[in-house]
Amino acid sequence: MRKKEEKPWHEQDSFWETFGPVIFSNKVILAASQEVEQIMNLLNLQQDSIICDLCCGVGRHSLELARRGFKVTGVDRTMGYLQEAKKKANAEGLEIQFIHKDIRDFCQPDSFDAVLNLYTSFGYFEERTNEIKTLGNIYKSLKSNGKLIMELMGKEVLARIFQERDWREEEGIILLEERKVGENWRFIESRWILIKDGKRYERKFYPRLYSAVELCELMGSCGFSRVDTYGGLDGSPYDQNAKRLVVVAHK
Repeated sequence: MRKKEEKPWHEQDSFWETFGPVIFSNKVILAASQEVEQIMNLLNLQQDSIICDLCCGVGRHSLELARRGFKVTGVDRTMGYLQEAKKKANAEGLEIQFIHKDIRDFCQPDSFDAVLNLYTSFGYFEERTNEIKTLGNIYKSLKSNGKLIMELMGKEVLARIFQERDWREEEGIILLEERKVGENWRFIESRWILIKDGKRYERKFYPRLYSAVELCELMGSCGFSRVDTYGGLDGSPYDQNAKRLVVVAHK
């Protein structure tokens, strides 16, 4: 998958910095308000809830939650994203704790009523033990009866809509994507080519794929007592019409 001397793709700041403008386009940023409204309903969040936005990126959900009065901690490993999030929070006078930490190493026992892990921010590690460690730390970080909500592209959904190649253009940036299924649907090999201001950038990355059953079983093995699945943050069923895989795990 990669040369031994290279860092894994998810630990390369250059990847996140280069592709940040297409990962967090204006369209994606603007969607945060509706997504937070849906999350509040799905988790039945109370006004005094303490929330962790794990892999918060540029803070689009952290900011929206803080605007609604929640106490929020945002965690991400990419310093450039955190700096952008802090700048926006300061400009609005929002009190958000931002922490620079790898998802595998973050743990604050019995601290949060809810942990959010959104926008396909899980499944990056080659070793499954790292994902078990991550879920174990999330479980420890939740208060009694706390909930984890995870939103990603489910294996079943991807199989239904799979395209080997496509491209899109937004805000003067062209992104070409090429995909290959790897190791019996264990992961997807994605190749991105970005063209911006006459310059060309290329990266490959390899997110692990989870079906609903696989992810529910993994969460159950990490201690969660109940796991519910949905086909979107709107609470729709995870069926043949699902657009995403949303999992709510209860401590």
